Order: sequence, then structure tokens, then C-alpha cells
Amino acid sequence: MQQLHRVSRALVVGAFVLLSLVSAAADVIRPRVVVVAMFEIGEDTGDMPGEFQYWVEREKLDRVLPFPAGHRNLRLNADGTVLGVVTGMGNSNAAASIMALGLDPRFDLSKSYWLIVGIAGIDPADGSVGSAVWADFTVEGDLGHEIDAREIPADWKTGYVPMRKKKPYQLPMQPAAERVDNAYQFNPDLLRWAYELTKDTELMETPEILKFRSHYTDTPNALKSPSVSIGSNLASSTYWHGKLLNEWANDWVHYYTEGRGNYVTTAMEDTGTMRSLTNLTRAGRADVNRVLLLRTASNHDMQWPGATAAESLDGESIGHYSAFIPSVDAAHRVGSRVVHALVEGWSRYENEIPSVPAP
Repeated sequence: MQQLHRVSRALVVGAFVLLSLVSAAADVIRPRVVVVAMFEIGEDTGDMPGEFQYWVEREKLDRVLPFPAGHRNLRLNADGTVLGVVTGMGNSNAAASIMALGLDPRFDLSKSYWLIVGIAGIDPADGSVGSAVWADFTVEGDLGHEIDAREIPADWKTGYVPMRKKKPYQLPMQPAAERVDNAYQFNPDLLRWAYELTKDTELMETPEILKFRSHYTDTPNALKSPSVSIGSNLASSTYWHGKLLNEWANDWVHYYTEGRGNYVTTAMEDTGTMRSLTNLTRAGRADVNRVLLLRTASNHDMQWPGATAAESLDGESIGHYSAFIPSVDAAHRVGSRVVHALVEGWSRYENEIPSVPAP
């Protein structure tokens, strides 16, 4: 009888443990899409918008989840299909926040899609302010050697030298395993699907945009209406500006993508985010093949003809960029089409990454 009692008690304990595990598994949040913004101004709703506010308000991310290991509280919609995170500005903040989210036991992000979406400077040779650019590459702009501009050798184009090299753009490049931090390529099939889905999105035109872009008389693409395109992104936590640094950005991206990428946008955080997502993928906590980067142009990265870099920079600051509201609007207007398609097509996209059918 005593043995039977022990067996019965063991069965009860085992059943309780099993039910607890089932309950815990059921409580884990499995978002279909994670929207990654980098900064917000003031509150998440009801005031001057940053990169996050339109997502919170328009996608009804009304559930607030404490996130002490990150930069700012998380936001979730009612059914848990869309999760929003603000990383904080700069590569280090981005890497820390995304790693904290990826390791958070409240979430299973192994099949989630990630939309990194925020504003950027744009090369006037490639597009106009208010435009949206899907990234094929993001390139690290902070890792390197530097000589002060006043001491650059006469035959050097720049004083910024690739890591472990002795002069600008020296070849051969480091072996791929030693430059993993320098360039990240996004899944080409997913990228093409997102572009085809959004390429005809109508973007905001304002009198301010029309006036601003009229200054860029020597770059025809800067004079066009805002549009959706594909291009490469340079991620540098240093906010740089000006014609000469624009030339450096083009050369730097060309070097680290081995000619496959064309520099179009400049921002601050994206290689930090991709570093964490790459590591989380190795740990089975994320899938870096399910990541998209969308940057929308709030300003140009250099001056217009007749102006100096300092004069151009003087008019640009967060909340006061030449196309700030159009750029944060474009980020949601374009990006939400992808988010909605992924959420609504989950029966297929949970296990099959979308792509464009071959012709």
C-alpha cells in the first residue's frame, strides 16, 4: 500500500510538472514579425513622432512589455503577431538591445521575420529625400584605422584605412572569416519579394521637399519624386556629412562588398543589429535569412552646389531634417505592406521564406 501511495504521488507530481511545462510553452510569445526602430522622440504616442510612433499608433501596438535589459519598453499588438522594439541610437545600443531581445525567455523568435526600419541620409546621386531604400548590403563604417586629415599622404584619397591594411582600399582583402563584421548581405530572394511588393507605393510629397530638392541641380536623381528602390547601406555611429565623405562612403561600400553593392543610404545601427542576429541564428534563437532592412531618406548626406558641408549640416537635426515627417511616414507606408503580407500569409510563410517566382 505504501509503495502504491508513492507511485501515485510520483504520478501526481509528474502530471503537475508536465502541465506547468505545457502552460509555460503556451505563454511564450511567438511574433510573426519584429519591427526594429532605432529612436523615438518623447512618448511612444501622441507627440512628435520618431521612428517608432507611427508603428505603435497605426499597427495598434498597445500592449506594453517591460524590457529592462533593452533601451525602451517593448510594444505588442493584441494577438501577439507583431512585436516592436526600439534599440537606441548607434551600433553598440542596437547590438545590445537585439541580443537582449533574442535571449529573452518570454519570446520564441526562431521563425520571426525582422524588419529593421528607420530614417537615413541618402546619396543625392541615387535618390531624393522622402524615398525608401531596401538594403541589399549593410557595411560597417566604424572599424578601421584613421590618420588625421592634416597628415594624410599626398597620394591617398582618404585617411581612413580598412582594418589590418596599411593604405586605403588595399588588396587583397582580408580572408572572409576575418572580415565577418564588415559587410552583411540580406537574403536576395526575400529582398526581391519585398521590393516587388512595395515598389509602386505612393510616397509623400510636400512643398518643403520640392523646395529642398530643387537645390541639387547637378544630381538628376535628387530632383525626382520620392520612390522605392534597392541599394546598399553604410552603418556608422559617427554622423558624418559632406561631399568628400560621400565619396569615401561610396568607395568603402564598393570595397567591402567587392563591387557588388552601391552605396545609397547612411545610418548608424544596422551592422550592430545584424551582428546580434547572426549570433542569435547560430544559437537557434533567430533566423538571419528572415531579416529585411528598409531605410527612408530624411536628408541628403552632402551639400548642394554652392553650399559648404558645414552650411548643409547646420540645417539637419533629429526632428528637423529636410524630409523628416515624409521619411517616417514612408517607413511605415512601405514597411507595413510587408508586415501585413507576412502576418496574413503565415500559413505559408511560417515555414517558407517568400520569394519572387522565377520568370
